[in-house]
Amino acid sequence: MAAKRKSKKVKLSVGRGEKRSVKKGAGLTRKGVAKYRKANPGSKLKTAVTGKVKPGSKAAGRRKSFCARSRGWTGERGKAARKRWRC
Repeated sequence: MAAKRKSKKVKLSVGRGEKRSVKKGAGLTRKGVAKYRKANPGSKLKTAVTGKVKPGSKAAGRRKSFCARSRGWTGERGKAARKRWRC
């Protein structure tokens, strides 16, 4: 069995434009995702699904999965992220 690669810690900042502020909906920006993926090759991290999606599409599945995973998030950033994803 192959050893699982551990992802590298990446420092992301609101000031550098890599994360959104809580007021703007939290989560990573396109720049932040690019920085994370550069540090962790092979990562499948993507930005939030924020627009309208067709039922049954890949984007709809990602949203449904994220909303289910993040249901217990009660912090300020978590609530803002869930709102941005339209959970």
